[in-house]
Amino acid sequence: MVMIDAEKLKVLTESAKYDVSCSSSGSARRNEGGIGNGYVSGCCHSFTPDGRCISLLKILLSNDCIFNCKYCMSRSDADVPRMTATPEEICELTIDFYKRNYIEGLFLSSAVVKSPDFAMEQLLLTVKKLRTEYKFCGYIHLKGIPRADPLLVHEAAKYADRMSYNIELPTEKSLKLLAPQKSRESLLLPMKQLQRERKIFCEEKRKGHFLPAGQTTQLIVGASPEPDGQILRLTQSLYRQTGLKRVYYSSYVPVVHDPLLPETAAGSMREHRLYQADWLLRFYGFDAEEIVEGDGDLSLDFDPKCAWALRNLHLFPVEVNRAPLEVLLRVPGIGARSAYRIMEARKYTKLTFEDLKKMRVVLKRARHFITANGKFFGAEGEKGIRGAIAAGEKREGAVQLSLFSDRETALSALTGEL
Repeated sequence: MVMIDAEKLKVLTESAKYDVSCSSSGSARRNEGGIGNGYVSGCCHSFTPDGRCISLLKILLSNDCIFNCKYCMSRSDADVPRMTATPEEICELTIDFYKRNYIEGLFLSSAVVKSPDFAMEQLLLTVKKLRTEYKFCGYIHLKGIPRADPLLVHEAAKYADRMSYNIELPTEKSLKLLAPQKSRESLLLPMKQLQRERKIFCEEKRKGHFLPAGQTTQLIVGASPEPDGQILRLTQSLYRQTGLKRVYYSSYVPVVHDPLLPETAAGSMREHRLYQADWLLRFYGFDAEEIVEGDGDLSLDFDPKCAWALRNLHLFPVEVNRAPLEVLLRVPGIGARSAYRIMEARKYTKLTFEDLKKMRVVLKRARHFITANGKFFGAEGEKGIRGAIAAGEKREGAVQLSLFSDRETALSALTGEL
């Protein structure tokens, strides 16, 4: 048995904590006579108050990086302790933590140690050992290494449930300035390769697994000057061109000091608004151009759906008993679940505001944009609606949603309903 020492464990887990692209849902890997289970509820989720998943062992294989990304605490010119674990140490640690019920899966990343190919080879060797020698059937999320050989990437995808290549900065210009060894091409090419190969695998119904939980990526918000509109257009393009499961947003925190980086953090509210806008892109039928006009930023005062509705008051109010689903989904305060409930219930009766309240529609926002059975109880005009919504938010003591609030609020935080 090869045990990792405490100091190495501390350094490698501490170095991994800034990567937020580690959601553990969506895998279809069953236990077939080994240890662990990555199938459906095989990964029990734990969340911190700001929504991050903590159910995985989150660790770097190495923080000894040859790349010099200015925002990274493992960059090559940073004065930090350097540690590199062996594949055997990571395997033993994962199995030991799993057996103790500390974790349900593994999120494994690495700095670019020695070379992209060497780093990718070590990651591949680790996950292959876990699957074939240790018979670990639990969830594995593996970070890909930019510029590594495509054959290594392809092989790794056979053993991982999910892979991610973090784009981190929205434009090529910012990458050249802050992460000179990376390029958009070095990140997008393997993402497109994996999408193409996964599609072929599924179409041919081959035996085994090939990224059953798909791909994700991460964008750092605020490390470079790009506005929210540019970030959301990139997000929309990634969803459409690479079939990503999720884009994660990480608010910039000045963990290292460099004259090219901002001195202050970007703030959690901007990150929160981007996540809300992301849900509108994926589940509510919005385009990025609708959510943010041009190269502007998202409103910090109103959620993105509400801000869009205030800019388009000529489309409201809508009658909930007649409006099609795609229109209901655009009403502030009516989430996806509520919209489907309305569509089903109105087959049998004319809905009233009292009915909507029972369906958990957020009437403090929705009432300004709807009529129910011909009745309207909202404020008049843009100024009146803005004031009423702002007053309602203040009166309720509105804060960023927490997964430790009451059940309905927690579900809204988890599902992103607006």
